[in-house]
Amino acid sequence: MRLALRFCSRRSLWQQRIIPVNASIKDVSLPCQQLSHVWSTRQSQTCFSQVITNSVRYYSEGSISSKELNDKEHVFNPPAQTQSSNPALVQGQQKHPFMELLAQCGSPSDVLDLTTVYSPTARQVSNCLSHMWSIMKKMSQEQHHYELQLMFEHPAFEKFMQKAMASVHYMRSEDLVYALLGMIKLEVPQKSRVIQTFLRVCQEKLNHFDEKSLSILASCLQQMEDSPSVRALKEGMRLLVEVRLPEIKNVIPLQSMMRLVGKDAPLTLKRKLEVKALSMTDQFSLPNAQHMIYTMATMGFHSKPLLAICSKKVTENLHGIPFNRLYKVMQSSKELLYRDLEMLTGISDYVASTIDIWTNKQVLLFLSVFESLVFCPTALMEVYAEKVIANPDALTLRDLLLVLKVYSSLNYDLRHHRQPFLDSLSQALDSYLPKMSGYGLLQAVYCLCLQGHFPSAPLEHLLQSSTLEQLRTTAPRFLPYQERKFQVVDLCLRLDRPPLPQPLTVPRSVLGDPAPINPLFNNLILEDLQRIVGEEGWTLQEKVVVENIYLRNLCFVLFFYYCRIVLICMPHSGVCYGTSNPRGHMAVKIRHLRILGYEPVLVRLQLLYTLPRSHSNI
Repeated sequence: MRLALRFCSRRSLWQQRIIPVNASIKDVSLPCQQLSHVWSTRQSQTCFSQVITNSVRYYSEGSISSKELNDKEHVFNPPAQTQSSNPALVQGQQKHPFMELLAQCGSPSDVLDLTTVYSPTARQVSNCLSHMWSIMKKMSQEQHHYELQLMFEHPAFEKFMQKAMASVHYMRSEDLVYALLGMIKLEVPQKSRVIQTFLRVCQEKLNHFDEKSLSILASCLQQMEDSPSVRALKEGMRLLVEVRLPEIKNVIPLQSMMRLVGKDAPLTLKRKLEVKALSMTDQFSLPNAQHMIYTMATMGFHSKPLLAICSKKVTENLHGIPFNRLYKVMQSSKELLYRDLEMLTGISDYVASTIDIWTNKQVLLFLSVFESLVFCPTALMEVYAEKVIANPDALTLRDLLLVLKVYSSLNYDLRHHRQPFLDSLSQALDSYLPKMSGYGLLQAVYCLCLQGHFPSAPLEHLLQSSTLEQLRTTAPRFLPYQERKFQVVDLCLRLDRPPLPQPLTVPRSVLGDPAPINPLFNNLILEDLQRIVGEEGWTLQEKVVVENIYLRNLCFVLFFYYCRIVLICMPHSGVCYGTSNPRGHMAVKIRHLRILGYEPVLVRLQLLYTLPRSHSNI
């Protein structure tokens, strides 16, 4: 109702923009051309888009002279509005200064209405744009969209953009970048003349920008699409950052500069930024520590000392971090391939102890990022398993598939909760069988097989002809993943031999071909192992075939009379971080080897490559 009243109240102001029904095409084309000089709108009519596309200007890298631009700007600059001669209005202006009236504006259109009464100064233009954005960011998505449309359709919007272009040369550095940031946030098209003009002026004044202005400009450029002007400014700022680095005194501007230099910056510059950041760690607040982790992810730069300091700060203040920031810390750690055992354990314990304050979606996102970090959050997995057992029907299909993936991948032993938990997941899965895709069902059954659980209904549904026929249409790029999952299901059915109502087998046609044999070790390592086991009376064999599978991937079989030992050389990804607990495929391989009568012995793969060549030291 409020939005409707606002629209009605402004309708009379916009009557002049409404095109009469009986107007000819020739009559309506002129306003479109006039508007195209300064801005373009995403929801404009066809004539807008055609004219604007041809009128886009780029002012970067010397493509047009400043004099030529200033001459063109003068053509479109409206005369400044003089103060009204009406005594009552004059008295009202003196009583209500512009900034006080601006603070009372509750929408961007209110601000534009204000600019039709008063002629804002260069600084006030910047204040108007910042205030318009500060209003918009507090609105709901629906209201935001509506107010944005009203703003673009407002009759004063074009003149205000012209005023901004006329004022740009008179703006202080800080006002200039705040105005640019406001227009970007208000979704003024980035290829419009007004935005490109602001970018060109930023290039001209770049050497005079202070620390704060550079930080705000860096935030602007991060949110902008690639263009010659943006690229030129980014390159100029990279050069300026290196020169100005000793002068930076505050953490936030430093982080803005670090984000701006990006992943393409030379390593020498990244190292200098690292040294500067380390010299300022005594200033780090909790938000600074969080943002430093995000910033390093943005730069693609892994600084162990800096990450260690920030992780410690985060771990000590977990109760003060909201979900979005904590999740972003974990995501950034993943991007940086960084895992801090104390921080990850602390997050797991904290979320588990406060499980009731998190939504189910938030808990699942935590579990998912833990799994991607190859870290088993034991406390959280215990507590969440209990919630699933208590109410399995609360899981959506998407939730269910994610839970199956996480728990099967991390191979956490739930002990006495294991069977009730798996039964609860199977119960939830049964309810979704009629609506599941073939690949989704294969993923679910595969995850259950990894955990040694074989519910009959999903297995039968997967192996029936209609489902198999659907899976035969899988795109070629996804086929190898599908075949590997079927191979695991097939192995589990043959080796685990679950008690099912009827025997089930996986058709040969969906298994694909065995993966090619690739040498995993160099000859020196193999010679050392052969010599060592030979001296002890053992026989070493590679590429042993048992039950139609190779025990070749990272495996050696040792024979001594009736004793058979499989030496499994595990990569780092084969166990959960910080433990010796095997996960995923490695856990299944160990389970199957024991069924076949072998005794698995786990050895870290990295250890074999770091052993001395002399076996006497092994």
